[in-house]
Amino acid sequence: MAAKSPSELFDLSGRVAVVTGGSRGMGREIVLAYARAGADVVIASRKLDNCEAVADEVRSETGRRALAVACHVGYWDQCDALCERVYEEFGHCEVLVNNAGLSPMYPSLYDVSEALFDKVIDVNLKGPFRASAVFGKRMYDAGGGSIINVSSVSAAMPTPNETAYGAAKAGVHAITASFAREYGPRVRVNCIMPGPFLTDISKAWDMDAFDKRAENDIALQRGGEADEVVGAALYFASEASSYTTGSVLKVDGGTAWATG
Repeated sequence: MAAKSPSELFDLSGRVAVVTGGSRGMGREIVLAYARAGADVVIASRKLDNCEAVADEVRSETGRRALAVACHVGYWDQCDALCERVYEEFGHCEVLVNNAGLSPMYPSLYDVSEALFDKVIDVNLKGPFRASAVFGKRMYDAGGGSIINVSSVSAAMPTPNETAYGAAKAGVHAITASFAREYGPRVRVNCIMPGPFLTDISKAWDMDAFDKRAENDIALQRGGEADEVVGAALYFASEASSYTTGSVLKVDGGTAWATG
C-alpha cells in the first residue's frame, strides 16, 4: 500500500467533528481548522448565539456544514441530547473534542464552596466522561473514530488557585487511558495538555507579572496563542495519529518540563 502524502494524512473530508466549548478560544480555532481540513463541524457551548456566529463563519469561509448546539456539558442529559442531535442531523460522527472547561477564581481553598467545587468537577470531568461514553459507543458500533480530551498542565502541577480544576484535569488523564482501552481498537482516545494560552481567561491575569514568570518558568518564554493548539488537534483527529491512543500530548511551550 502506497504511503499517504501529508495532505492526505491530515485530510478530514467526509467526517463530522464535534467540539464542546467550540465558540471561542482554542475551541473556535479547532472548529475552523477541522472545517478547513474538510470536516463538517458541530459547535457546542452554553450560549447558542456564540455558537451560531462561529457556524456562520465556518459556512462563509469553507462552505462546510456547521451545526450550532447549546449544551452545558456539566449535565449528562445535555451531553446525551447533543449526541442525539448530531446523529439526527448528520447520521454519523468521527471526531469528538472535549474542550469545554472552566476554572473560577476563589480567595482561598478554605473558601471554596461545595457548589463551586461541584461546578468545576461537573464541567471539566463529568462532562467529558459522559460525552466520551455516548459518542464513543456510537463511534465503536460504526467502526471507528477519535476522541480528543483537553486537559491542562494544572493536572500535573496545580497551584492553590486551581486545585479543583487541577484535580478534574488529572481525572481527564485517567479517563483518557480508560476509554482508550474500553473502545479500542476501533476508537482512539487521546488528550491535549495545554499550558498557559492567551485566550479569554488570560484577560483576568496580571500580564506584567505573567511575562516576568514566563522568562524563567516557560522554555519558550511566552503564553500560547489560541491557534497554536491546531496542530495537535489535527494530528489526533486524523489518520496521522493512526497508531496513537491513550496518549497525553503537552502543548505548553515548555511549561511542564519538570513534570516528566
